[in-house]
Amino acid sequence: MYDILVNTINFETWSRDAQYGTRLAALVNGSVTGLYAYPPPLYAAPEFGTPEVIETVVGMSRILEASALGAGAAFVDWAKSLGVEQATWVVAQGDLRDVLSRIACWHDLLVVERDEDRTWSTPEDLAGLILSVGVPCIVVPPRPVGEVSLARIAIAWNGAPEAIRAVHSALPLLKRAEDVLLLRGAPREPLRDIAWKPPFDIDAYLNRHGVQPRSLELKTTGREVGEALLEHAGRFDADLLVMGAFGRSRFSERVLGGATRHVLWKASLPVLFHH
Repeated sequence: MYDILVNTINFETWSRDAQYGTRLAALVNGSVTGLYAYPPPLYAAPEFGTPEVIETVVGMSRILEASALGAGAAFVDWAKSLGVEQATWVVAQGDLRDVLSRIACWHDLLVVERDEDRTWSTPEDLAGLILSVGVPCIVVPPRPVGEVSLARIAIAWNGAPEAIRAVHSALPLLKRAEDVLLLRGAPREPLRDIAWKPPFDIDAYLNRHGVQPRSLELKTTGREVGEALLEHAGRFDADLLVMGAFGRSRFSERVLGGATRHVLWKASLPVLFHH
């Protein structure tokens, strides 16, 4: 997990996702790419705007682009001051989710901020990105970012393919942890009936990679699972929660599992999701 992409919602002060992702890159001796995306000028132009209005909007968009490009040196210097030797700044014009989906494939990890006031208005908005981006995503909660630590990591485990992919992608971080807690929930019913013999052994898998977790059985089911995961992660004083993001498409709508939705929108700690 070397190349980390951070989405920053402004370039005058670095947003929480940029702060967390850059400090994480310093912690794991990785590189960081700062991204600032802005909408095409026609998004901001009135539907029946006059040529003068459209010209003004286009001119303002060009000024914004020039200012954003000019922030590159400040971002690189700031990242280096935090200990990141390899830092890059990218500016893109387009819909934020489309931009992130395109550029994420250059990276090992995407860090985004849960900010319903300015960026993501609903859980489905943010879930649409996580379920389609193709790389693990750390969602940073709306709270000040202090020192980033990976000393204590909790894993939400139900044996589903998404949970396995999340653990696999988080291995570079799990190997750095001093203490790992496996929160075992009830296995999710598979969409297709496949009987593995023997079944996947998460403890043996983690042990092969030098990770020896403690285990805690969750007694809750249904919608209460998300609440239980956050409660026990909090009691464990986890620095990070690793979780598979369960969701599927229903026509043009993203349908989230109840636990995924609750943790995505209510977590007070950073959560690594992978679909």
